[in-house]
Amino acid sequence: MVERQVVDLNVAGSIPVIHPKFFSLKFVYQTISSQDGVRTSAILVLSMRKIIVVEFSTLDGVIQAPGDSKEDAAEGFKYGGWMGPYFDKDNVLGEEMEKQMKETSGLLLGRKTYDIFVGYWPEHTEPWPQINKVPKYVVSKTLKDPTWENTKVIKDVESLKKLKYSDGPDLQVYGSANLIQTLMKHDLVDEFWLKIFPLTLGTGKRLFDKGTMPATFKVIKSKISPSGVIIAYYKRDGEIKTALSKE
Repeated sequence: MVERQVVDLNVAGSIPVIHPKFFSLKFVYQTISSQDGVRTSAILVLSMRKIIVVEFSTLDGVIQAPGDSKEDAAEGFKYGGWMGPYFDKDNVLGEEMEKQMKETSGLLLGRKTYDIFVGYWPEHTEPWPQINKVPKYVVSKTLKDPTWENTKVIKDVESLKKLKYSDGPDLQVYGSANLIQTLMKHDLVDEFWLKIFPLTLGTGKRLFDKGTMPATFKVIKSKISPSGVIIAYYKRDGEIKTALSKE
């Protein structure tokens, strides 16, 4: 769901500091009756879409190759498919994934995850029927002519920011460990939808790595599955606050 900030330009002090290069700006005019007569109010609508990171994570934050042993063996990772045994015995996880996939109205992916997706999903749409039709954005400096329909290539951070602060559907991010670091570094992530599994691996690509910046989050909703997986939805909640010094 696209977030919109509505500003009445006739109200003193209501105009925010904005970056017109990034925000999608729109003027809406409305007529307002008051004791002083009728006046026309100019409303400035600032539109931006959410970027939602959807991940499977271990307790120690590893998100590499959760689904299959051949998914991503980079840097000698040998635990590919680590979440499989939990899905095999836990229907709640599958049901939660179905809900999240039904909400997909756009995808933002790193190149490696995009290649994995394009090798499977276009021909297996039954669990994700809208997948071929939704807009898909892949971040890559080398991909020139993507074959998956409704795919656009994003080449740099500037283009990522323009995409974020534009009018359009919210974007879900799956996998894409390197892209997530870039998004976090530039404060472009709005929500995390996490499934945290009760195991540690000690090695592998991590969710909160070099791109992590100080920020606070609040839990929108959460639950624990029968196999002990924590399903939690987090939303950005402002800057870090520290305790006041007693000195």
